[in-house]
Amino acid sequence: MTDLLGNLKRTHHCCQLRDCDIDQNVVLMGWVQHRRDHGGVIFIDLRDREGITQIVFNPEFAKDTHEKAQDIRNEYVLGVKGKVIARPADMLNKNMKTGAIEVMVEELYIFSKAKTPAFQIEDRIEASESIRLQYRYLDLRRPQIKNNILARHKATMAIRNYLDDNGFIDIETPFLTKSTPEGARDYLVPSRVNQGEFYALPQSPQLFKQLLMISGFDKYYQVVRCFRDEDLRADRQPEFTQIDMELSFVDEKQIMKVSEGLITAIFKKVLDIDLVTPFARLTYEEAMTRFGLDRPDMRFGLELCDISDIVKNAGFKVFANVVKNGGLVKAINAKGCAGFSRKQIDDLTDFASVYQAKGLAWIKIKDDSSWQSPIAKFFTDEEKQALKERLDMEPGDIIFFVADQAKITNEALGQLRNELARRLELIDENSYEFIWVTHFPLLDYDETEKRYQALHHPFTAPLEEDIEKLETDPLAVKSRAYDLVLNGIEIGGGSIRIHDSKLQEKVLNSLGIDENQAKEKFGFLLEALESGAPPHGGIAFGLDRLMMLICKEDSIRNVIAFPKTQKATCPLTEAPSKTSTAQLQELGIKISRIAE
Repeated sequence: MTDLLGNLKRTHHCCQLRDCDIDQNVVLMGWVQHRRDHGGVIFIDLRDREGITQIVFNPEFAKDTHEKAQDIRNEYVLGVKGKVIARPADMLNKNMKTGAIEVMVEELYIFSKAKTPAFQIEDRIEASESIRLQYRYLDLRRPQIKNNILARHKATMAIRNYLDDNGFIDIETPFLTKSTPEGARDYLVPSRVNQGEFYALPQSPQLFKQLLMISGFDKYYQVVRCFRDEDLRADRQPEFTQIDMELSFVDEKQIMKVSEGLITAIFKKVLDIDLVTPFARLTYEEAMTRFGLDRPDMRFGLELCDISDIVKNAGFKVFANVVKNGGLVKAINAKGCAGFSRKQIDDLTDFASVYQAKGLAWIKIKDDSSWQSPIAKFFTDEEKQALKERLDMEPGDIIFFVADQAKITNEALGQLRNELARRLELIDENSYEFIWVTHFPLLDYDETEKRYQALHHPFTAPLEEDIEKLETDPLAVKSRAYDLVLNGIEIGGGSIRIHDSKLQEKVLNSLGIDENQAKEKFGFLLEALESGAPPHGGIAFGLDRLMMLICKEDSIRNVIAFPKTQKATCPLTEAPSKTSTAQLQELGIKISRIAE
């Protein structure tokens, strides 16, 4: 192979030649996409990373080479030497960049043969995802997946160039580190040298990037792998990539400005789109009030409306009792959709129940402005008029209601809003709508564990004016956290960090972490904070999610070269797998079967 390549030097890639190259002698290398035999003349589409060129084997031009080409099949790897010629006028292919030319082959080298692939190497295939992941090296040859990976490369280069131009330093942080409570379960790595002890793979470089600020590096970044042992879905993987940033002596506005510049650079490089900045901003409270979710999709309307005050004394006791018990009644007006069938309404009711809604009440406004609904009889004329004005009820509309505790009402109706937009085709799939969501609550209450938890992470700074509430009303404390949302998906989140050790201890104490636990889990950070810590903050963007949106994919698995399945397995390598007894003994580990 070495000697063969030594005599054959590639001159062009397979998407490079044009009609200006006619009569040039060239050498191309690649894979056989298609083979066609037209009356003795063999045509082959030769494919490499960049594209396709048609090559021709004509017995009148090179008889021996043509004879050799008889054996070629799809996915064979070839090297060819020949002359660029113009295609006949009736054979031009305007859908190909190389569609005006072809290469008449003089010499042929078959580098390797290929067995029949498990599926066709083209975008429209019927193979299941499990088969595609099992043969991922074939799947990566398909234009769709290949182009996604190339787009990801462009994005990564844009990230590095932009951050380098803005004074950031790329610093690596450890993969083998200490397990700290940051939300999801850690992946643990046993130590052979220190038997019985474990490293944890990092969920993020959070603590290390804060230490780098304390060290004085001022602006840090990493395009870094992170690991979380959590239940998976279309936009989650056990190992994923973050664009990680941390800055000293900044506030929220400065971090947002840098972040917007970064996102703008990515979109310009990958899609040649000029984004308009600054991006719009919403407080968490406003996002929940208007959209029910802290990651609102801003490409359409259908805003939620709180009607609790109108129905608190209504004859419809389901609504009245919810309000009496501190819950919320909210509604959404699906304009012009009074024609929904009972089956469509039942389907939407089932959809809302997935998000724990106990029911989905509805009212149709008929052409004569009368109400058609099982609950219409429970409202007074005064209540009907108030609902009409607040919800902008018009003939032809249908109103949907959810009544429950605030968390359930918002989630169920917020998700229903998104579902209605999909069904009514209200979403412009070519639009990219960004929104910053700010001032999240600092803490949340876990009903299962009966304790407070950090909504983001324990190192997020509270608003200065809310610090006193940590002891008296913890759930009322707002944080200096911010998320960037794109088309209803969170693509990044960050915060201004706590740089005062006393305040950090106070927040940890609110989370039920006493002084001894704090020292055990975060002692190195708390000690570092006492060594002169600058005000600092940062943000991390999910590169996989961002690329999923840029490439218009519905799963991040399609923008990752070698992803895992939803069961966290790799069909290609068959990981995870059992290990040998000898390896376990070295690590001092004994496996016990866990009863199902």
